[in-house]
Amino acid sequence: MRDFTSVDAKANFFKALAHPTRLRIVEMLADEELCVCVLLESFPIDMSTLSRHLAVLKNAGVVTCDKRGKNVYYRLACPCLAKIFDCLNGSGFNACCE
Repeated sequence: MRDFTSVDAKANFFKALAHPTRLRIVEMLADEELCVCVLLESFPIDMSTLSRHLAVLKNAGVVTCDKRGKNVYYRLACPCLAKIFDCLNGSGFNACCE
């Protein structure tokens, strides 16, 4: 687990989320661990662009991955992000942010 005690580490974490494609990746991973092949099918981008987005998320400590055979699977390193998205996506936003 990455050390997020410094303000710089926290800033890098949130900067990694500051792109629509990366946010969508995180939303998808909030539900389940996914193979890169599944992620690639979900976006109108090429593999090198997806790899760069995943690298940004991984380097910031947002996601982790492991290789199983020829496939690489990604998951959230911080599953509590799913709660933030739930809060922002629905009526929960008003309840938790008033």
